[in-house]
Amino acid sequence: MRNGAARAKMPKGDGCAGLMDKREQNVAQSGSIVAGVGGRYASALFELAQEMKVADAVGAALDQFGAMIAASEDLQKLVKSPVFSADEQVGAVNAVLKTAKIDGIAANFIGLVASKRRLFALPSMIAAYRQLNADAKGIVRAEVTVAEQPSAGQLKDIAAALKDAAGKEVTIDLRIDPSLIGGLVVKMGSKMVDASLKTKLNSLRIAMKEVG
Repeated sequence: MRNGAARAKMPKGDGCAGLMDKREQNVAQSGSIVAGVGGRYASALFELAQEMKVADAVGAALDQFGAMIAASEDLQKLVKSPVFSADEQVGAVNAVLKTAKIDGIAANFIGLVASKRRLFALPSMIAAYRQLNADAKGIVRAEVTVAEQPSAGQLKDIAAALKDAAGKEVTIDLRIDPSLIGGLVVKMGSKMVDASLKTKLNSLRIAMKEVG
C-alpha cells in the first residue's frame, strides 16, 4: 500500500464515501453475513476494492488493524467507548494507521468509519469483509473455538473434517475461549453441520478433553 496517513473523508477518486451512503440506505440482506451496519459497510468497501483489484490487499490491511485492536486495551476502549468525540477518534485512528503504515483504501475506510462514529462496529465490518472475499474465491471460512491451543495434529484433523463436509478448501479462524466446556465449537457460515461431520468433531472433542 502507498501514501501516508488516512483521511477521515474518502477522496473523491475512491468513491467509497458515496458507495457507503448508498449502501446504508439500500442494502439489508436479512439472514446473511452482510446484514447490519458492519455488513453494509463491508459490502460497499468490498465492491470498491474489487473494482480497483485490491481486494486481498485491503483485506490484509483490515486484518492487520483488527489484530491491533484485539491486542491493545487502549484501542479497544477507543473503538468501544462512547465518551470519545468523532474528532478524537479520527485523530487517534489516523495516528495508529500512520504508525502501522496502513494507508490507501483501507485507511480511508477506517477513517471514514471513525468520522461517522461507527468504530464500535469495525470488528464486525472486518469479519464481514473477510467472509465476502472468501466467498468470492470459493473458499469456506470456519470459526473454530477451543478451550486451549490445539496441537498441529488436532488442527489438521479439524481442517480435514471440515473440508470433507464443505467439499472445498476451508480456512479456519481459530479462537481460544478458556471458559468453553465442550472442548470444541465449530461455526461454518450458515450451513448446518451434518451427522457425519458431527461424529468426526465429537471424536476430536473427546480427544481434546482427554488430552487436557
